[in-house]
Amino acid sequence: MSSSHWEEFYATHLPPNCFEDNRSLLKEFCDRHFKLDSNIVLITSGGTTVPLEHNTVRFVDNFSAGNRGSASAEYFLDQGYAVIFMYRTKSLEPFSRHFTGQQLLDMLELHEEGMSTTITVKPDSVDVLAPILDKYKNAQETNRMLYITFTSVVDYMWLLRAACECLAAFERNALLYLAAAVSDFYVPQDEMPTHKIQSGHGAPTISLQLVPKMLAPLVSLWVPLAYVVSFKLETDENLLIAKSRESLNKYKHKLVIANILQTRKNRVVFVTQNKTYDVLLSKEQAHKGQEIEEQIVADVVDRHQEFIREGEMQQLQQQQQ
Repeated sequence: MSSSHWEEFYATHLPPNCFEDNRSLLKEFCDRHFKLDSNIVLITSGGTTVPLEHNTVRFVDNFSAGNRGSASAEYFLDQGYAVIFMYRTKSLEPFSRHFTGQQLLDMLELHEEGMSTTITVKPDSVDVLAPILDKYKNAQETNRMLYITFTSVVDYMWLLRAACECLAAFERNALLYLAAAVSDFYVPQDEMPTHKIQSGHGAPTISLQLVPKMLAPLVSLWVPLAYVVSFKLETDENLLIAKSRESLNKYKHKLVIANILQTRKNRVVFVTQNKTYDVLLSKEQAHKGQEIEEQIVADVVDRHQEFIREGEMQQLQQQQQ
């Protein structure tokens, strides 16, 4: 299958379990925020899997814990956006990402008095937990956060298109922040064995096909008026800018945020059609607990708001003609 045959991909791969439920959630969330005239962002986060069997025991996975997407979701909420957080099952999530292992449990104390038991937060943990809990509660109470999960690359493709169908009505008010690590290769369903591949049969020969690049229909057909941001991860600095510009020229979206694997937590490069510049997190900022995603999101929001204003000016000029 050619990488451009995205329609064939959907025609030959069934939607995931609970797809209709997720599509209903997306529609309800988008309908509500469309009526509120909200700015809305779809964030994709985490890596996709490529199953090697229908009854999956083995799979190929893409590297991504979901740090960038989950952190960015919090900062988009701070900026007043409604957020669709589409993430890999069991990858990092906004708010809970701050607590790994037993950290949260270590902040709590158990008190037993007679037949009753109460749980309290340790005094020295209140300053850590309270602001995170406050932001989480605010997002829940204002219905500005929707969580949608995926596992495989097929799940991701179906849910991405469904989300775009719901976001199309927002036109320029929609922002797509595509931070998920999406597989480049997959095993077609009709070439996949039903059961676990047996080692007793010798070394298997696995034929991988190219995953269609969904940026093409996304930008040109699904959400043609939205502000679309993609991410580019490389291990070779010499390829970073060239590959980013190649993507912009090919798919015609607005922005590529590029980074090198080894320095991704303290440096990214913003690449547009006519400009390239670094966004950096200093050692002093990192020591204070600041995150580079705060700067990234602030910059992206500025660009998105300018994009919205340009659209409003164009409409005004058309009305005056």
